Amino acid sequence: MEALSERNPRVVSAVKLHRAPVRRKSGLFLAEGPNSVESALDTGRVEELFYSLKAAGREHELVAGAAANGVRTTLVSDRAAEALGETVTPPGLVAVCRQIDVPLTEILATAPRLLAVPVAMSDPGNAGTLIRVADAVGANGVVLAGDSVDPHNGKSVRAAAGSLFHVPIARDRDIDAVLAGLRAAGITVLATAAKGEVDLDSADEILRGPVAWLFGNEAHGLDPEISRRADHRIRIPIRGRAESLNLAAAASICLYASSRVQHAK
Repeated sequence: MEALSERNPRVVSAVKLHRAPVRRKSGLFLAEGPNSVESALDTGRVEELFYSLKAAGREHELVAGAAANGVRTTLVSDRAAEALGETVTPPGLVAVCRQIDVPLTEILATAPRLLAVPVAMSDPGNAGTLIRVADAVGANGVVLAGDSVDPHNGKSVRAAAGSLFHVPIARDRDIDAVLAGLRAAGITVLATAAKGEVDLDSADEILRGPVAWLFGNEAHGLDPEISRRADHRIRIPIRGRAESLNLAAAASICLYASSRVQHAK
């Protein structure tokens, strides 16, 4: 079997998916590396799997399993693998996948008990990390509200380490519509705030019911106007000398606290 070069039209089309406008138009994105590719294959979202000779040696079962399940598997040259990958040392394993986001109404129809709602999140690495945390704590979905980063961005996909395919994800630019939808579904809306009126350590009663956590932008935090519209503002007690926590750390603490209360025997 001859390896496709970086000039092959199929490879060229796939490489273009590194760009957001092309992803939007095509409804496709790239998942790179064995964790993401395996999760994408498990959920039946792979259109084509590109692999290098080195990757075929390392991930023989993954590639063979994909082919056995009817997925188009394509050997590519090392230079093509480099063009398809975005990391310094490309793994040589890249899947072209159908995009994963669903309408918010679809998530709300499942009667979710724990949602993460980042508002105007701009860093793709943080978006992927938050999705991974949401998956780890058993959250029922992630809602990217407002002008947020594309979760199909390569950095976001890598940071999610496969969790992108495990947790329902919605995107909605209309924050008012998101808040209205959450309320109509009977979900308590919580905002993280340094001077919140409720201490996280004392919030168990609130956390027992269905909740959606609002998390703000990395640079500016949650807009005070949006924070005021939450049902409760929760502060994370800081007992050391750190002034604050970054978004991913704060989200991890809050989501874990909710999960602990909801799964308590």
